[in-house]
Amino acid sequence: MPNLEQFVNFNPEEEIPNLDGKVIFITGGTSGLGRASVIALAKHNPAHIYFTGRNAKGAQALIGEVRAERPLIQTTFVKMDMTSLASVKKACKEFVHDRLDILMCNAGVMFIPPGVSTDGFELHFAINHLAHAMIIQELLPVMTETAKMPNSDVRVLSLTSTAWMGHPKNGVTFSTLRTPQKGFMGSSFRYGQSKLANIVYPAELARRYSNTNITFLSVHPGAVKTPLTTAKPPLHLRLITLIVLWFMGVTLMEEEQGRLSQLWAAAGAKKDELTNGSFYMPVGRLSDDRLDKTAQSPELAQELWAYTQDVLSKF
Repeated sequence: MPNLEQFVNFNPEEEIPNLDGKVIFITGGTSGLGRASVIALAKHNPAHIYFTGRNAKGAQALIGEVRAERPLIQTTFVKMDMTSLASVKKACKEFVHDRLDILMCNAGVMFIPPGVSTDGFELHFAINHLAHAMIIQELLPVMTETAKMPNSDVRVLSLTSTAWMGHPKNGVTFSTLRTPQKGFMGSSFRYGQSKLANIVYPAELARRYSNTNITFLSVHPGAVKTPLTTAKPPLHLRLITLIVLWFMGVTLMEEEQGRLSQLWAAAGAKKDELTNGSFYMPVGRLSDDRLDKTAQSPELAQELWAYTQDVLSKF
């Protein structure tokens, strides 16, 4: 099988431009690729970086690391429980700037045991999709205003995975989203379903907000050695290894390489190099042609949009 992780040359230190004056918001910033993104983007002089997470100690360590290298860069840790939409909405109020240039929806869970969120939704879908949809909804007004500013380049990234291919036959099983969705291959279907949503939803956002000058993208970072993949029980680690090494024909990358895809999409690529609403494989490869009919279905996109809006409207 072809290796899906053939990287183009991209050096974030040299190719990310000066981000002077820009404000950035990254979810899941205390570890893994989120943390790597905070550190990398801070080197290019943004005005402020917000990042979310649950680990306050890890957050303070990251703030200290950024300050040691770039003492003028302002950072804010936003503690957020992504299993609770009320908590997510409340936490978004800690964002106090009048502009937002980059929103990186990076946080996520993978192959976790069956369960439901505080609000009663299957956990992968609740965290990977619904929580980020709430963040986008809450921060969209300030991003819309930012996009009206001269020379603006507002981008919203949703981190996905080639595990979207493991989605159920109907794409998203809406009828059982308020259950743990147990069953044979349940964790693969649950995760795949949420990662499919991370492709379909940005595409629908691009269609619905095409007049805002905001760029919405879904980005696959590649198969990366982060706590998301390595801090797993032995059975799940074997499953990940089977999927990554055998089915996908790739090897796990280090974070230094794995961060490149989202950094390229967030700041490395020029605006006119990006196709709004599209799916990108590492690094910078427009990959809509790799999506199946379900992932490209307008009917699924509209159903997911309606379902999501209905959920968010109750909080």
